[in-house]
Amino acid sequence: MKMQTEESHELTNGISELESKETMKSQKADRKKKKLKEKLLKEASKADNRGVCYLSRIPPHMDHVRLRHILAQFGELGRIYLAPEDSEAQVHRKRAGGFRGQRFSEGWVEFAKKSVAKRVADMLNGEQIGGKKKSSVYYDIWNIKYLTKFKWDDLTEEIAYKSAIREQKLNMVLSAAKREKEFYLSKIEKSRAMTEIDARMEKKRKIQEESGSNAEAAPVFPPRVIRQFRQKKSIENETSQSKPGLSTDFLASVSSFFSYL
Repeated sequence: MKMQTEESHELTNGISELESKETMKSQKADRKKKKLKEKLLKEASKADNRGVCYLSRIPPHMDHVRLRHILAQFGELGRIYLAPEDSEAQVHRKRAGGFRGQRFSEGWVEFAKKSVAKRVADMLNGEQIGGKKKSSVYYDIWNIKYLTKFKWDDLTEEIAYKSAIREQKLNMVLSAAKREKEFYLSKIEKSRAMTEIDARMEKKRKIQEESGSNAEAAPVFPPRVIRQFRQKKSIENETSQSKPGLSTDFLASVSSFFSYL
């Protein structure tokens, strides 16, 4: 009896320990979810307070590191994205002997506060970049604008949309090139088959000529039917023959009659 009671007591203790462990795990998971939710809410509130500025032109020799170094003195910065230059324009510029490094066509800068972003855009737009006179961007002009009600998520969606369109166009071009290639190869195969047929026919004809046998009779086609239509004779345009004229004697008698009157 004592053994049974001890075993039952151990079983109950084990079950209670397992239940306590499970409750502790669930409590930890709930705490993690709560912390994650609070963190997301903080990030969302921070994102609502952030402001984005648009740069319509990026000077040569300017990259995101240098841009961050220049703009960080006006306020706290977030993310920076610079759109690379078009590959065709880059090749043309390098062939023309221009700047051979990486250039950027436009850019977006995220500030931690909207008020700072507005102030920086109003203060710098149309002004000289400045800095050290030896700097390559000293004489360049700022082209910066604050984007009202624009979030960084809008930019990522736009970039994803443009990349999807670019990929779709590339797939269309590749499929068109594949179709052209298949058509060209099919034509080559056809021409090769026709040349092989002609070569076999020529070889057969030569063998028949050498053996003295008559060549195959050429296929007889029915004679071409040419239809004949009855044509009316053309009427000659001879007014002198169709219209009868007055005699000279009659005219002379008429004139004498009027002269007698």
